[in-house]
Amino acid sequence: MTARKGNIRVLLWLLSVLFALPVSAAQNTAPPRIPEPQVDVNLVLAVDASGSVSEDRFELQKQGYAAAFRNPKVLAAIRQGNYQAIAVSMVQWTGPTLHVISVPWMTIRDQRSAVAVSNAIEAAPRRIFGGGTSLSGAIDYGVLMLTAAPARAQRQVIDISGDGSNNIGRLPTQARDEAVKLGIRINGLPILTIEPDLEAYYRQYVIGGPGAFVIPAKSYNEFANAILRKLIAEISQLPPNTTLARR
Repeated sequence: MTARKGNIRVLLWLLSVLFALPVSAAQNTAPPRIPEPQVDVNLVLAVDASGSVSEDRFELQKQGYAAAFRNPKVLAAIRQGNYQAIAVSMVQWTGPTLHVISVPWMTIRDQRSAVAVSNAIEAAPRRIFGGGTSLSGAIDYGVLMLTAAPARAQRQVIDISGDGSNNIGRLPTQARDEAVKLGIRINGLPILTIEPDLEAYYRQYVIGGPGAFVIPAKSYNEFANAILRKLIAEISQLPPNTTLARR
C-alpha cells in the first residue's frame, strides 16, 4: 500500500512538471508579431466619372492609367524607393457622396504586379455616370481610402483627374486643407477640354501639401502622356520629366 502511494506521488509530481512547462514558456515568450507590409507610397487614383465625361472620354482615362502601369519608366520610379513598392487603388467620383472603388488596394513590387494592376484597371467597368462635380467629395473619399489602406507608407497621395471645377458639395479648399493637416499630398491632372482655365483653378483650390503639383492635359487624347509623367513624378518625388536611372 505504501509503495502504491509512493508511485502515485511520483506520477502527480511528473504531471505537475509537464503542465508547468508550457505555462512557464507562455509567460516568458511573447507571441510572434506579424509585420505589417511597408511601401513607399499609398496612392489613391481618383478618376472623374461626372456627366461631362462621355463613355469615350472615360475610356481614354482608364486606358491611359492602364498603359502607364505597363510602362517600364513607372517601374523604374518604384525601384528608386526605400522599399521598392507602392500600393495603389482607383476610385470613380462625381458628387459629394457618389464614389465607387473600381480597383481595391493592390501592391506593385515588380513587373508582374504592375501588369496585374494594369489589367485590373482595364477590366473595371464604369459604375457611375453623373451627379455633379465634387472635387471636395473626391478628396474626402480619398482620405477615407488612405485611412483604410492595408500597408503602412512613408507618403500618402491623392491623385485627382477631372475636366471641371467644383460645382457641388463643400469648398474644395476645406477638404484640401483638412487632408494636408493629416500629412496627405494632393496632386492634380486637369483636363482642359471644357474649361481652359482649369489648370489655374486646380493650382489655387485643389492641390496641396509639400511638393504638390499639377500636370494638365489639353485634351483627353493627351491624357495618357500626362498621367505617365504624373505617376513617375508622384512615385519618385522628382520633378516631372526627370530621367530615371534603371535599377
